[in-house]
Amino acid sequence: MVRLFVRHNVADYAVWRQGYDDSAALRDGHGVKADSIHRSVDDGNDITVTHDFESVEAARAFAGLPELKATMDELGVVGAPSIWFTQEA
Repeated sequence: MVRLFVRHNVADYAVWRQGYDDSAALRDGHGVKADSIHRSVDDGNDITVTHDFESVEAARAFAGLPELKATMDELGVVGAPSIWFTQEA
């Protein structure tokens, strides 16, 4: 299992969260097996999201989707996200 981490700031968490929930088909259609959302205790607009995939290739393909970038822009992601990939050790 490969886990993709994405950390970014959003303009408005409530708007972002509704859009995230509404875009489940994008995740489901591109191999996301599980996901989770975390908010900073100091800044509720500082979000870290995880997505689990069967392979690093699937995770990298998802992270590079133009549709994902467009969705993030539409939902008010501020600045460039930090993205990294891990696997269980």
